[in-house]
Amino acid sequence: MELVRKNIHMDRIKGQAATQITLEDDVNISDSKPDVSKLIYDRGSVCLDEVKATEDHVTVKGKLNFAVMYLPEGDNMIPCCMEGCIPFEEQIYMDGVQSGDSVKVKWDLEDMTIGLINSRKLSVQALVSFKFLSEAMCDEETAVDLYHEEPVEYRKKPLEIMQMTVKKRDIFRIKEELELPQNYPNIFQIIWQGIDVDNVEFRAGEGKLSVQGDLHAFFLYEGEGEENPVRAFATTVPFNGMIECSGCEEGMIGDVEYSIGHIEVEIRPDFDGEQRILGVEVVLDLDIDIYEETRLDILSGIYGVVKEVEAVTRPAQFKGFLGRPAGKVKVSDRMKLQGSDTHMLQLLHSDAQARIENKEIVENGIQVKGVLNVQTLYLSSDSKIPYGFVKGVFPFSHVLEVPGINENSSYKVNAGIEQLSVAMVDSDEVDIKAVVSFKGIAFDQKTEDIVTDVAVSELNMDKLNELPSIVIYVAKEGDSLWDVGKRYYVPISQIKETNEMATDDIKAGDKLLIVKGISK
Repeated sequence: MELVRKNIHMDRIKGQAATQITLEDDVNISDSKPDVSKLIYDRGSVCLDEVKATEDHVTVKGKLNFAVMYLPEGDNMIPCCMEGCIPFEEQIYMDGVQSGDSVKVKWDLEDMTIGLINSRKLSVQALVSFKFLSEAMCDEETAVDLYHEEPVEYRKKPLEIMQMTVKKRDIFRIKEELELPQNYPNIFQIIWQGIDVDNVEFRAGEGKLSVQGDLHAFFLYEGEGEENPVRAFATTVPFNGMIECSGCEEGMIGDVEYSIGHIEVEIRPDFDGEQRILGVEVVLDLDIDIYEETRLDILSGIYGVVKEVEAVTRPAQFKGFLGRPAGKVKVSDRMKLQGSDTHMLQLLHSDAQARIENKEIVENGIQVKGVLNVQTLYLSSDSKIPYGFVKGVFPFSHVLEVPGINENSSYKVNAGIEQLSVAMVDSDEVDIKAVVSFKGIAFDQKTEDIVTDVAVSELNMDKLNELPSIVIYVAKEGDSLWDVGKRYYVPISQIKETNEMATDDIKAGDKLLIVKGISK
């Protein structure tokens, strides 16, 4: 007898770890920049330079990049921008990881505070959380059929699994030219820029992976001319494209994570030679996992009728697909100016980040809790301090439906901003309306006994002769023809023929005539 085997290519979690680090530094204003009078706006992000696995440890090197917009001292009311970075290196313990293993890292800038020490020095404090994941590729061989010459009975059971077909890292470039509206002045210099992407979706195709999403861009710039007007320009443009992905096919399931790796902005002339075009290039770093949902009929049992035949089994782990949970939650609240003598004249720009603080499995779902951080830049009523900002933090909670999910399941959930509307209620208060969207993927972790070998031996004739030659068997609850045939060393086909059965179904109380086929 010979087993027919099928190889299954899968990924498994090898190790996981999480940590938080606090970064703080006092940063001097560069000599080329004027003294600081008032801080207006800020942003921060983490850039990873190196992730290295060693024995049971992971070392991550990178830097916190930050930018702050401020008003200079004196009569010049045109804002300035100061950029800087704080380098870091952290080693964490992760059981099971080995040198050379690939480790995925996700970071979250939980909090960043930039304060003014004096007119030439800033205080930067940040709390960054990291999650580390190491995955190992493995191949599992399981028996799907049996080649035999002697009479033998075997049965199969269905197994739905996720096979890994593509696992790689790649980049996707977004290139856009943004032209100013006609009533905007030409660009003399950019004071502040905010570039982000959202609503990014990936779809598997034949040998390719399609990408689409939205690019959000905001610029505060100094215009040309004697008056040097400061203008704000914001726009959202859709983008799309393709990534070569050998082995990818239509209908496969993609689990793709992205992060912004590089942003470049260039002022370009239009057809008339005027500086009215903003060339934007954004590089997305991608971690690409592509799965194929496969149904196999694997061997689950064997018995012999002329020899003792036993299946040799062992437990094996498989990944099943539970679904792509998605949902939305509305956030509505207000932000009010606190402790300020100035008032708002006009809103210039607002941005928001949805940050998930806690995820847990509930009955048939995943409960997600987090906060929406909103920051708004406005024109002030005070001519001496013409710009100001207001910040707010708003909680959200939502349950994503995932039928069948349990404590052994694995999942990922990402949050994004689908809609953001910030409007003035009066000169001291703004109304916030946002839609936070969630996209995830969930897998079931299955343990199945798989057949690895077949043990064949001669029949125990003493045991066989103890069985009656003919018997009326009364089926018990849970019995199957397989159980009856294995007990009496009789082929299932023979039982069905003897009892004139059209199907394999039996129920408790059914009487079956069993005629033993072998005797001493």
